[in-house]
Amino acid sequence: DLNDKKASEIGNFGYMLTPDGSKMVIREHGSYKLINAPKSSAKGDKANMRIKLNTDWSKKSVKFETISDDAEYLYFNFANGNADIYIDRVVLKPVVSPVPGSADAIPYYYQVEEEYTGPAPALPAVSNLTSFKMLPDPFVFSNGKDTVKFFSDWARRRYEISQEIQKYEIGTKPTVDPDQISASMSGNTLKVVVTVGSNSVTLTSTISVPKSASTPCPLMIGTSMNSLPASFFSENGIATMTFSEAQVNNYSQMGGSPAGRGNYNFDKLYPELKSNGAYAEWSWGVSRLIDGLYLLGEDETGIDLSHIGVTGCSYAGKMALFAGAMDERICLTIAQEPGGGGAAAWRVSHTMEGVEDLDHTDYHWFMESLKTNFGGDKVYMLPYDHHELCAMVCPRALLVLGNPDYKWLADESARQSVEAASAAWKQFGIGNKVASSIVGGHMHCQLPQSQYPIVEQFIDDFMLK
Repeated sequence: DLNDKKASEIGNFGYMLTPDGSKMVIREHGSYKLINAPKSSAKGDKANMRIKLNTDWSKKSVKFETISDDAEYLYFNFANGNADIYIDRVVLKPVVSPVPGSADAIPYYYQVEEEYTGPAPALPAVSNLTSFKMLPDPFVFSNGKDTVKFFSDWARRRYEISQEIQKYEIGTKPTVDPDQISASMSGNTLKVVVTVGSNSVTLTSTISVPKSASTPCPLMIGTSMNSLPASFFSENGIATMTFSEAQVNNYSQMGGSPAGRGNYNFDKLYPELKSNGAYAEWSWGVSRLIDGLYLLGEDETGIDLSHIGVTGCSYAGKMALFAGAMDERICLTIAQEPGGGGAAAWRVSHTMEGVEDLDHTDYHWFMESLKTNFGGDKVYMLPYDHHELCAMVCPRALLVLGNPDYKWLADESARQSVEAASAAWKQFGIGNKVASSIVGGHMHCQLPQSQYPIVEQFIDDFMLK
């Protein structure tokens, strides 16, 4: 609520829907382009428009100052003063300037699962959280005071987002010491054994290397399966493998005989984490396969460790997104039709009908406490949202694919979420490394020809260069 607040008191970053369904973005001390501004405000130093908050028209907002003007857009900066300004049915989008430094110097992947090695943030108990209807600013640290100013700050902020998601949503993704991992190759099958105390879990996956590939070659990991056209990989010398999630947690919406919370293979190693959701455990499993590849090295596996991607569709699209966000060794994440609980922002989905939102999802995937603590309008208590899950992939590459023919997927929410997340990449001058593509007219998890170009572009740009 901006009522009776000065510019300095307004949150750094916010999204909300205007009455006509367009999006408004506010960021303090940023530059903005004003689209479809009323003609009366096309000239002059101040904007005379209205802003609608929730269901009430606000009478106070912040002062803007015009910095440039052209036929289509007005550009404004927040001024230092405070005035009665009204904004009505416009779209404000940040015009982001990269931080000092060359984008060429920003890594496209890391050699470690988590690069940040500093202290964990002090996160509040649920009872101490405050309601915030707009999407939280991904650049504001968990203490609510500090902000990301340089790329060197991002590792800490990214780690904090991960800790928030684990604490309030999916549960803990435990770290694994190198001496708890062993790996071997039998033909083209990778075997990884993880031992914690006296218990072990074994993961296996077959690596398929195209005959035309030069090794070491890039690798695309399919979570549960790879729904993208096989030719994208076979014709480009990219190896593929599948993460079989049942080896870690065998829950499935398709039935079968899932072991149940506390009885999965993962729980044998970490019985104290039996309240975990499956996405914490499946992300952990993908990382253990990557551990095995790193342990054996490129010569033995034939895999280029600097070019590992992950992809999946539907519930496995969520799996791919969580895995890519939480392992910085993954250079490209392609989340195909991940639906609610994936790229879609919980807050935005809450305003929509008939979609997978926080109240209507599968709670085998998430901690059951997520619904207890944040169901209904309590969703606004979340100190993060899924635009920040997406932003965790930055500075690595992210492509989110959608299919609006399936309303349940909440693709409009995903579109807004990815757009909000893209501010992270743009801030560092690498905006070409994130995109969403939402195209209908095809079956679920069947990539249409019209989406081939953008998928091929991301594969070419971020796995073959």
